[in-house]
This record gives sequence, C-alpha cells and structure tokens, in this order.
Amino acid sequence: MRQFLFAAAAATALAIAGPVSAQSGAEKTAAAALEAAPVWDGHNDVPIQLRSRLGNRINDFDFRDTLDTARDGRSAMHSDLLRLRQGKVGAQWWSVYVSASLPEPEAVQATVEQIDVTKRLIARYPDDLQLALTADDVEQAMEAGRIASLLGMEGGHSIGSSLAVLRQMYDMGARYMTLTHGKTLSWADSATDAPRHDGLNAFGKDVVREMNRIGMLVDLSHVSEAAMHDALDVAKAPVIFSHSGARAINGHLRNVPYGVLARLPENGGLVMVVALPWFITEDLRNHAADRAAEKARLEALFPGLPDTVEAQLAKWDAENRPPVSTISDLANHIDHIRDVAGIDHIGIGGDYDGMPTGPIGMEDVTGYPALFVELARRGYSQEDLEKIASRNMMRVMRDAEHYAASVGDMVPFEYAAGEPRDAGE
Repeated sequence: MRQFLFAAAAATALAIAGPVSAQSGAEKTAAAALEAAPVWDGHNDVPIQLRSRLGNRINDFDFRDTLDTARDGRSAMHSDLLRLRQGKVGAQWWSVYVSASLPEPEAVQATVEQIDVTKRLIARYPDDLQLALTADDVEQAMEAGRIASLLGMEGGHSIGSSLAVLRQMYDMGARYMTLTHGKTLSWADSATDAPRHDGLNAFGKDVVREMNRIGMLVDLSHVSEAAMHDALDVAKAPVIFSHSGARAINGHLRNVPYGVLARLPENGGLVMVVALPWFITEDLRNHAADRAAEKARLEALFPGLPDTVEAQLAKWDAENRPPVSTISDLANHIDHIRDVAGIDHIGIGGDYDGMPTGPIGMEDVTGYPALFVELARRGYSQEDLEKIASRNMMRVMRDAEHYAASVGDMVPFEYAAGEPRDAGE
C-alpha cells in the first residue's frame, strides 16, 4: 500500500509540476491556478485520527510522513505534511469532531481536547503549519509558504446546547460549526436521523444568529433540508457546506438539494464538494443499499446461524463487485453546482481521514491537482479554478468577518441557565 501511494503521489506530481513542455493545456491551466491560489480544503479529520489511533499523545508522532500508520488492521492515514504539499493544499480546515453519541457535557470536554491536540500539532511544525483565526491570517500564511490551519467543529453537540460554550469555543479558535452531525439535537434536525423540529427550533435559529454575530461560519453539511432552509432564512452572513455533494447527482441525504443550491447566490455561501465515494457516485450508493438489503434478508432466513450468513454474504460480494468511484464523478457534482448556483459558490471539502478512501486517483490528499486537471479539461478557466481552489472560501470568510464587525455593538444572545432548548416557536 505504501509503495502504491508513493507511486500515485509521484505520478500526480509529474503531471502537475513536470516540465512545462511535457504538460497538456489542461495541466498547465491547473498548475497555474494552484500556484496562484492553492487549495483551501473545507474538512479534514486528522484530529480524530490522533484521538482514535494515539489517544491524543502526539509528542512522538511524526506528521511529516504518516504512510507507516497502517497497522492493527487499519489503513494508513490520508494526510501528512509531505502529501499536503504534493496536493497543493495551502489552507486546511481541521475538524475537531467528536462522536455525536457522547452525552453533551462529555462532548464539550472532548471537543476542547480536540482543539488542544490540533493546536499542539500545528505548533510542532512552525515551518509548515500556521494557526489561522482570520482571513488575513490565511493570506499571510499562504504568502509565507505555510499551510494555514483553521479549526472547525463538526456538530452542535460540541457546544452542549449553550450559547456561552459556543462563544468560548470561538475564543479558543473554532471558526466554523456544523450545526449537526449524524444525530438530531434538541434544537436542530440531522439529515440522517429522525426529525424533531422540522428544521431548526427557536434556539437553533438563535445559534445561527449568534454565530453570525461573533463571526463563526455556519456549516450546513449533515443537517436536514428543512434545517438548511431555516438557516438560510436567518443567516446574515454566507453559509458553507464544508463537505457535501449535489443531491441531483447522488441522492444521499447528506448532499445539497436543488432548492438550497438555488438560494446560495442570494446568501453568498458555497458548497465545498466532498470526495467520499458513497456521496459522489450514485451506483456505489445503490450497491451499498443492495448489500445491506441482502444482509438483512440472509439474517432473516438464517437466524442464529451467523457463519451461514457470513458465507452467503461473501458469495454475494464475489458476484456483485462494487462500482468504482472516479474523479469524473466528483467533477460532475462541481458541474451541477456551477450550473445551478454559479462558479462563485463552489469549494473543495475532501473529508480525508474521515472516510475509507477517496475516488480512484484521489485516494488521499495528493489527488487535488488531478481533479483540477479534470476540471480544466472540461473547460474551466484558470480564474474559475482559482475561485474553486480558495478564492471563494476567502471571500466567504471575509464577508462573515465584515458582518460581525458591522454588528460589533450588538449584545450577545442570551438564554437563562437551565432553560429548555427544545421549546417550540
């Protein structure tokens, strides 16, 4: 596996950074775009890898090269400093995700621990990484040749239903929050859990308002369609989808529906397109559903005979190979978002180290240049590619900062201690 990944990285580097005379027109356009505007990726789960693999003990961890982390039945991490450089990543949102299954007080503590370990990782590599709290910080880090490193919380469970905790997370460095993860909260519906509020309740809408007031980006990946619309109704600053696709191309409920895409130009927000194969390749999503149905059928036919179920499912697997996911599939999502929302509302949010693998040719963070070559082949100009890579995200962050500055005299939103957060309108 290590040899394969090094070979893939080398091939990508040759295609993008090889002699100009050997490059096609699309490769030259992609290389020029990524030189001018390196990738600002919306979502990377290295922090939870540090927790699950290392227990957040990183003093002896080498983030320069993590290809040797394949052990104990786990594949190697997708990210390290060497491969981020090969992938032309100039800014990275690091996800300080913790499980939504944790009780909220535990989730708050665990999120603080994830912020701590991520900051410690950044501090260990001052020549390569730089903590960024503002758009100006990102710009300065990129100009200095460092990877601007920003913190994003993935799920409102991380604030324990408290606006005070939200504000303190901002003070610790968090600059976006995904309103939910995989579970519906007392104030917001998840895309992949039973709804309770038809979107956001009154407290959930105040969470959006307070995030706008302090300058924290509202991330709508993982939330229900109704919650997306509720957030857009309330938001005064651009929203983001840190790692989502287009539902018209892949019907997974984690992806963004047409009606929400159509509202993005008015809001100014953007969809940072995910690389997770089951979210971008419809045939693969259907294959996964067929396999789940077959497993359920076998368990119903052979109750109490797990070995028989396993053997029969292995036979089904051998006869029903999963489809492959490709860079072209990912590019199809970008095409659709451009057609509906426009080129100013597209970014990149890989979800590396939070999924088993990316699509063929983008298995890890070295694959971004190959995506940009594919887009250039489809006719995207250098200006278009620069917007997708990082200029759109830079504009969104500056707009959110400008709005927060414009309401600097607004008092914080308040709720009484112990007041229910799941009350109706």
